[in-house]
Amino acid sequence: MDESTPPLTTPPVPAADSTAPPPHPWHRMVSIGDSFTEGVGDPDDSVPGGFRGWADRVAEELARTTDDFAYANLAIRGRLFQPIVDEQLEPALELRPDLVTISAGGNDMLRPAADPDDIASRLDAVIEQITATGATVAMFDGPDIGNTPVLRSIRGRVAIWNENVRTVAARHDAVMVDLWGLHELGDPRMWAPDRLHFSPLGHQLIACETLDCLGVDHGLTPDHPEGRPERTWREARRDDMVWARKYFVPWVGRRIRRRSSGDYVTAKRPAFGQATIPGAGEQIPEQAEEA
Repeated sequence: MDESTPPLTTPPVPAADSTAPPPHPWHRMVSIGDSFTEGVGDPDDSVPGGFRGWADRVAEELARTTDDFAYANLAIRGRLFQPIVDEQLEPALELRPDLVTISAGGNDMLRPAADPDDIASRLDAVIEQITATGATVAMFDGPDIGNTPVLRSIRGRVAIWNENVRTVAARHDAVMVDLWGLHELGDPRMWAPDRLHFSPLGHQLIACETLDCLGVDHGLTPDHPEGRPERTWREARRDDMVWARKYFVPWVGRRIRRRSSGDYVTAKRPAFGQATIPGAGEQIPEQAEEA
């Protein structure tokens, strides 16, 4: 080689964007269930149905690295296990998803006559049907409600149900999202004023946990407020009375009349669409006062 000829060099390879999460394998996500999956407790007028919730947040993150990502949410508040199966399973499978999230049975556990073992046997058949399509399934157990006065009496039933759910998930190699072990949900601020649904803080935390269980790198950050607000006995008693009048009495009334909060409600995302991605740096709204 002539000394005047510059040596051959390999062009530098542009550095990869280290801030971008790696892609995931899913392109079509369908969520089925009740108010938990619909997103009740996390109001947002900018999204379909007026509630955002953990499922929307998960879909938003999955859409960030997959241009053709599609998302449907068939969940309707108040639904018991069997209506969820009868009304949502077939439409969900017709969409041919490769990722299905399912949370069903929680409302059944609120009923004194609920049989966790019987419902679990039906859940097993449902999960078998979904996994037979090749889709990944994400399942959820119930949160620990030991610190919730109105629900504390059914804690044992929920614990039995949770063990059944975990068994079904293990049998079908489903992704298990353990809400019972998510102790941060014991903070009252993770719950909406009705004390039955999660607040925006709670939904954000559950979205983070779901993405972690799916093994997806994401940009969500759970918000853990420092210190719990102290209340005197008189303040707590006043809040309980307000809650009972505003939420508990109407709930009991619906049970007596055999009505549901989901009567006349339709699925907020019945067909595949693009997941709404909020602007960068969006703040989680503060929890509304209960009074």
